[in-house]
Amino acid sequence: MLTTRFTDGAPNWIDLGSPDLDGALSFYGALFGWRFRSAGPEAGGYGFLQLDGRTVAGAMPTGPEGAAAWTVYFQSRDAQATAEAAEQAHGGVLFRPMDVMGEGHMAILRDPAGAAFGVWQPGRTEGVDVAAEPGALYWAELYTPDEAAAAAFYHRVLGLETSAVPFPDGTYTCVNPAGGGEDSMFGGLVPLSRAPAGAGSGAHWLPYFEVESTDAVVANARQRGGTVRVPATTVPGVGRMAQLADPYGAVFAVITSEPRES
Repeated sequence: MLTTRFTDGAPNWIDLGSPDLDGALSFYGALFGWRFRSAGPEAGGYGFLQLDGRTVAGAMPTGPEGAAAWTVYFQSRDAQATAEAAEQAHGGVLFRPMDVMGEGHMAILRDPAGAAFGVWQPGRTEGVDVAAEPGALYWAELYTPDEAAAAAFYHRVLGLETSAVPFPDGTYTCVNPAGGGEDSMFGGLVPLSRAPAGAGSGAHWLPYFEVESTDAVVANARQRGGTVRVPATTVPGVGRMAQLADPYGAVFAVITSEPRES
């Protein structure tokens, strides 16, 4: 389960880039109750999406020609070494590791199939303040054309481990940090062939946000110009989920998870 007790390889940050940040902030504020707090004039428009003063994500403008997208970041104790490992494993570096005003070091990488992801080496900021609660990041799925190749890449680069979990229609490949076991599972690998038809997206990481009512969020998103990529569906033992896109094309999912057994 995703928590804020971050370990190497686990998601510890997420942010949105949008060509219309004001419009995106209005959309997500209506869906999740987020409020935007600027990181300051030196941050180039970057800021924090917050619930009750706790940061759940970041957001930044991309410019009118930029693509709208969510980026999931994974904790690294050495962003430079992780970037080098990605290159050696036939991935790539989209943005070289850089210091972020003393808060930490970040880099944007891609895997061999083209899925972009970030790494965050904590400095003063360890990561988001809240996870797996309504309005916060709950899960992350990688849509990939080759699950085995993806598992090998992320194991080499981030130390991630995979395991097969039985489902009524087959198996699902779960992902956890090295040595974490079932309790630390934070996401899964999904065949790209199962991506929504006509979505036009290649390999990508899809973030899931916990919500109190998936159906209410889907209806709200549609009213505010969002697109429903996968209608609300209940998966027994998991929860009720849906895949959406904001009015500018950034894809994400929502889930009302079933309570975990104690």
